[in-house]
Amino acid sequence: MRKLLLPSLIIVAASLLVIRIFYLQIIDDSFKLKSDNNAIKIKYDYPERGYIYDRHGKLLVANQASYDIMVIPRDVKNIDTLEFCQLLNVTKEDFIKRMAKAKVYSPRLPSVFLPQLNKSEFAAFQEKIRKYEGFYFQKRSLRDYEVDYGANVFGFITQVNEKLVAKNPYYNSGDLIGKQGVEESYEDILRGIKGVKYFQKDKYNREIGSYKEGKYDTIAVQGEDINLTIDAELQKYGEQLMINKRGGIVAIEPKTGEILALVTAPSYDPGILVGRQRSKNYTLLYHDSIAKPLYDRGLLAEYPPGSPFKILTGLVALQEGVINEQTTFMCHHGFSYARGRFMKCHGFGPHQLHNGIYNSCNTYFASAYMLTINKYAKPAYAVDVWSNHVKSFGLGQFMGYDLPTGKKGNIPDSKTYKKIYPNGGWRSTTIVSNSIGQGEVLMTPIQLANMMATVANEGYYYTPHIIKKIEGHKIDKKFTTKHVTTIDKKYYKPMISGLFDVYNFGTAHGLNVPGIDICGKTGTAENYAKIDGKRVKLEDHSIFVAFAPKDNPKIAIAILVENGGFGATIAGPIASLMIEKYLRKKITRTDLEKRILERSLQDRYAKLGGMKEASLIETVPKDSLLSKKIANPIIKTAAPIITIDSTKEN
Repeated sequence: MRKLLLPSLIIVAASLLVIRIFYLQIIDDSFKLKSDNNAIKIKYDYPERGYIYDRHGKLLVANQASYDIMVIPRDVKNIDTLEFCQLLNVTKEDFIKRMAKAKVYSPRLPSVFLPQLNKSEFAAFQEKIRKYEGFYFQKRSLRDYEVDYGANVFGFITQVNEKLVAKNPYYNSGDLIGKQGVEESYEDILRGIKGVKYFQKDKYNREIGSYKEGKYDTIAVQGEDINLTIDAELQKYGEQLMINKRGGIVAIEPKTGEILALVTAPSYDPGILVGRQRSKNYTLLYHDSIAKPLYDRGLLAEYPPGSPFKILTGLVALQEGVINEQTTFMCHHGFSYARGRFMKCHGFGPHQLHNGIYNSCNTYFASAYMLTINKYAKPAYAVDVWSNHVKSFGLGQFMGYDLPTGKKGNIPDSKTYKKIYPNGGWRSTTIVSNSIGQGEVLMTPIQLANMMATVANEGYYYTPHIIKKIEGHKIDKKFTTKHVTTIDKKYYKPMISGLFDVYNFGTAHGLNVPGIDICGKTGTAENYAKIDGKRVKLEDHSIFVAFAPKDNPKIAIAILVENGGFGATIAGPIASLMIEKYLRKKITRTDLEKRILERSLQDRYAKLGGMKEASLIETVPKDSLLSKKIANPIIKTAAPIITIDSTKEN
């Protein structure tokens, strides 16, 4: 038996080897295609990207013809470089630089020499292309924007980098890919599938026909069209209202989680990132470190939410049973706690839940918060109970929406305070600033909008998303999955009643829209910068959250206007105008509209831009324990960071 084992193994191995060789040489000759690469020319047929429409079918993004000048460095011989450069309007230095880059990629494979020529730029070159051996052109489609707004929603198209080429075999040097916005999120859907054609070359490097009669050729498959949840007119209107201002607007349909508007300001015309000037224009946008037009404030700006957070403070206290609608706290223009510390407030006299909300009483919500924490013997356990309630609104985590950028904010828990106080010693009075949206609490505008959508729904939300329909595809089920909070439904009605009277008797009095019942909450936030080593107070930020109508809500919205002053000054009017625009498709309060459209904050921003080191913004709130306990809280950041002042109207 042992004598047969070795011969048997040799026979089996030899048989497998022969079978594999037969398969490769006779059946599968794809390796022959690779070995014949020197005699084969590959041409790619790039499909049109899918079109982008809004929720009502309005065309937002289409395509236009474009041409890339390709080069195979090894084949470039005896050309008139001067004439070539004049035809394509490039310098000789640029020619040398581009050729060197192409050689680094591959001397014998084609790469993009000059991308994205339009028809007029290409016409003159086309007549003389036969004179320039080694160069040829390939037709592409570039984006053709039908609107001049929504740049942060769409994103843009750019060339792939070498790292991605090495990582993803689909892409070759010079290929285009979506970056930012839906172009990046839905790249696989929008790009389609490029076609490939192989041509045989003779010994003189001339094409002599299709390789293997087109056996390996594939046809291009056009990208799929998509419909966004965005309401184009609302998006346009929001960007108009934010002209000469900085900040963000996020509007959501409560019953579905569909994003109706996602505004960041300042923004830019998406058309400037198309064609040969794309790189130059992108560089200008990228290096604007003051206005930050590429920074999506609606998704990325983390800041203490201030008074809108009182909504959650009240709901958690109701759920924990430490207050009811009749619970009364006396306010004497503020709240005394912890060894003479005093939290100022504009309120005075007895406050219950209803007038506590519409008067935005700090005393009421600080007292309710302390009762919540003091309900349990151990503050660490208590703050985790509170934190879990708040996190059930989708806060303190990445929300899972279908856009490629975002921040998770921060909802503190016992781990947060164990880091700050490793030896213990903290209690409800130590962290009471959380109650009014200060302390360690951070939220993004989209989280604020989602919070209001959840309140409007009386306790549930759907993950915010921007995709409405893809022909032939199902929407990800995570966008149709209901998320229910830990707060019982019965506690939302008294809270909604108080939010409704914010417009009737409270801090947003005078901003109501006749015939539309709006529920809202104002907020005012301080803004500090580190300038020449000193902490300098800048103009307050204006915040507003709302939903409407009160019954069967159709829109929830959050607005942040940097350096805008009180919440009712700029953010509040914008909320009223956006709500009326969406629900009625017209504006009746034209006086209010005119005031906001004409309101410019550029003088304030110009003053800020002239300050040395003004981009060094404090990333930790003024009253945060982190700012007191963690070394070096000053961080260089592109984000507009906000701190809340409890002495302000909230």
